[in-house]
Amino acid sequence: MKFAVIVFPGSNCDKDLYFAIKDGVKAEVELVDFRQTSLAGFDAVLIPGGFSYGDYLRSGAIAAHAPIIPEIKRLANEGKPVLGICNGFQILTEIGLLPGALIRNEHNRFICETAQLQVVNNDTLFTSEYQADEVIDIPVAHGEGNYYCDDATLAELKKNNQIAFSYVEDINGSVDKIAGITNKQRNVLGMMPHPERALEKLVGSDDGLKMFQSMVKNQMDRVNQ
Repeated sequence: MKFAVIVFPGSNCDKDLYFAIKDGVKAEVELVDFRQTSLAGFDAVLIPGGFSYGDYLRSGAIAAHAPIIPEIKRLANEGKPVLGICNGFQILTEIGLLPGALIRNEHNRFICETAQLQVVNNDTLFTSEYQADEVIDIPVAHGEGNYYCDDATLAELKKNNQIAFSYVEDINGSVDKIAGITNKQRNVLGMMPHPERALEKLVGSDDGLKMFQSMVKNQMDRVNQ
């Protein structure tokens, strides 16, 4: 399985994701510049956290027009896994692969701490190695992580089991304490917490490792079918 980690100007978690794949699950991975126009040969796409283009307009809004975006959409439409973390989640909403938007945290302050998440749906390409309703410890670091959607969208998310993770405690004002959602096909996941920062107990938690293991296992099962 070959992963692409997309690097935008201002990305700062790209190397974290790179080593999460290279050393965490021992899979093939490459850093891919945002100016590239092809993702041929890749089986999964990872969009890292950071501050793409400095967040000078709106988080993820400028990145949404980068040359690599059509290829990310193509892989998503082909059913391949696309994971956006933090700024990556913001980008996924800006390009229309996920509904809703990420706005300023409720108390208008940057949050940097370890949060407890509940695994709401473990029937996705990203969560199958978790137990249903499992509570995991994953770091957060964001100023615009307050997930917003209207009532109709929230109802759809619940109806289609698209809510993958929720915060155990409300940390940023997100609707229904949402921490991560998928598309209806469940091959695109956006989440504000950083699983790539939770790969070893030495750094506080290894609860993020199962996410990347889920991606690899599901891809291998798909190939062997």
